[in-house]
Amino acid sequence: MKLFLSLSRLQKQVIAVITDLIFLPLMLLVAIWLRFDSLGNGIISQFGVLFAAVPLIAIPIFIRLGLYRAVIRFVDQKIVYVVVYGVSLTVFALLALAVFLQVGVLSRAVFGIFWIAAVMYMLASRFVARAYLIRLSINNNAIRVAIYGAGRTGMQVAAAFRSSHEYAPMFLIDDKPELRGAIISGMQVFSSENLPELIPKYGVQEIHLVMPSIPKKTQKLILNRLESLRVKVRVTPPIRDLFNGELSVKDIREIEIEDLLGRDSVEPNVALISACVKDKTVLVTGAGGSIGSELCRQILRQRPTRLILLEMSEFALYSIEKELLALSESLNHEVDIKPFLGSALDSDKCLKILTTFSVQTVYHAAAYKHVPLVEQNPIEGIRNNVFGTLSIAQAAIKAQVANFVLISTDKAVRPTNVMGSTKRMAELILQALSEQKSSTCFCMVRFGNVLGSSGSVVPLFREQIKAGGPITLTHPDITRYFMTIPEAAQLVLQAGSMAEGGDVFVLDMGEPVKILDLAKRMVHLSGLLLQSESNDDKAIAIEHVGLRPGEKLFEELLIGDNVHGTEHPLIMRAEEMKLPWPVLQQLLTKLEQACQQFEFEEIRALLLQAVAEYQPQCGIEDMIWSQEQKRPVSAINLHAGSRQLH
Repeated sequence: MKLFLSLSRLQKQVIAVITDLIFLPLMLLVAIWLRFDSLGNGIISQFGVLFAAVPLIAIPIFIRLGLYRAVIRFVDQKIVYVVVYGVSLTVFALLALAVFLQVGVLSRAVFGIFWIAAVMYMLASRFVARAYLIRLSINNNAIRVAIYGAGRTGMQVAAAFRSSHEYAPMFLIDDKPELRGAIISGMQVFSSENLPELIPKYGVQEIHLVMPSIPKKTQKLILNRLESLRVKVRVTPPIRDLFNGELSVKDIREIEIEDLLGRDSVEPNVALISACVKDKTVLVTGAGGSIGSELCRQILRQRPTRLILLEMSEFALYSIEKELLALSESLNHEVDIKPFLGSALDSDKCLKILTTFSVQTVYHAAAYKHVPLVEQNPIEGIRNNVFGTLSIAQAAIKAQVANFVLISTDKAVRPTNVMGSTKRMAELILQALSEQKSSTCFCMVRFGNVLGSSGSVVPLFREQIKAGGPITLTHPDITRYFMTIPEAAQLVLQAGSMAEGGDVFVLDMGEPVKILDLAKRMVHLSGLLLQSESNDDKAIAIEHVGLRPGEKLFEELLIGDNVHGTEHPLIMRAEEMKLPWPVLQQLLTKLEQACQQFEFEEIRALLLQAVAEYQPQCGIEDMIWSQEQKRPVSAINLHAGSRQLH
């Protein structure tokens, strides 16, 4: 019977027309029989002209209404309107013809019964044919899925799955009592309580959570229940992320950590988010990075006059400029976008850019952030993170920039690595400069890990799970704070607008996440088991490889306890220790000289002196010396980047 699927569209339409030519007159015959309880005594002959008229009237009407153009496999409730309207026109036309021709025993009941019978036949034939064709077209290798969510979006997904042939939807799941047992899009709706029995019964391989408008906390509760089923789970993005609210198979995605966190973002304060950006000239350093690029996107949406991009990577700068130009066009808002290849260390270039374009706000996101790499390359980390911040900050003062916002990190709090200590020194620089009399308002925004950034554990774990394991975990007790990149960038823009000078803003990151628990949940929601739970060959192992150089078990956001709330519920203002500018200036001069001479012992001593909370975990030799050649691996000429500290 699958030969029917290979017929052309025209051939299938001809079959549908022929079927209606036969069965519509038959429905009139049934109506006459039900009205008169007999087909004898010449009754049929009296209505003979109507038998011939039914298909001649009905078929052209349905052709005009587009009934035969509909693809049977994808018909939905909209066909009911077409059928009812078409049959009603047919009945009125037949009634008019019967009156005009004075047909035999004229009975209104005949036409009423025929209307009911014809509507039932037309609808039943289409939906039965649809169910039959869907069954014929099912790919035996298709992934059997259950759709969690029986709303409009769930029906969209079911239709998309059927057209893709990659998935075979088996049933719908919804916890609304009024929907249980209902039939929607040809599938029965069950409660989630029945899933343990339904999954083996239907051979379900994946569950697709299709409820894009539910809060994150509700989604997290559902995922908690689904985790124990050991079936792969996928989700749809929030409805605001869907184009025109429509959904297709490509929109279904893997579980992300933000789904597991259950964290609902707070709506931004419009006045705060635009205060330092709208109708202003804004510069973003590190514009091609994960945080810098998202800052650029959100700044562009706030309609600045000009957006200046400073980035060392040519490809990253090209990519973000191209994306921003497309975004500007889609928003129908023309923004003057100026891309500059260069480093924040080039103070002369930075000053020239800031003064030429009269920059009013700077977001300094450029930094080396990878802890083990900076631990192995401490001089480069210091140059970029410490002296890069000093260079662009002093240029901002000379150019009379109004607002300067540093993107900091939770690793600056009681740092155990070079990267964290350099970011804390960058904070100290801005705190000290804010004490000097200038027209520039300095502040810094401190937060933890952002999801989707380079080096994030989630994509790493996913790749390891797909490869069959093992998942590599540094330590069973390691925990981290997490926040999405868009939310972090949005809060940075709002925090910068509340600055009074030297402010250390700390973002509310929610509850810390134990990375081991995260790994286990990702395994379970991928439909797999851990080796500790099963001896199956497909079970995933978790290996503990030890903390990386300079890595901490627990991250913190505050050095002290002196913290106050702000007008935004997720942004706090911390009061922390400062160094006077004369003292810090002397330390920076010595630090630069030590870097130029590759005096690593002196570098560490100066970092310990400047950052009182710095507690290095690695020995000097382990950190910076090549075991084979016994020479510094960070031996890079720094003289080109040196400057006078003032």
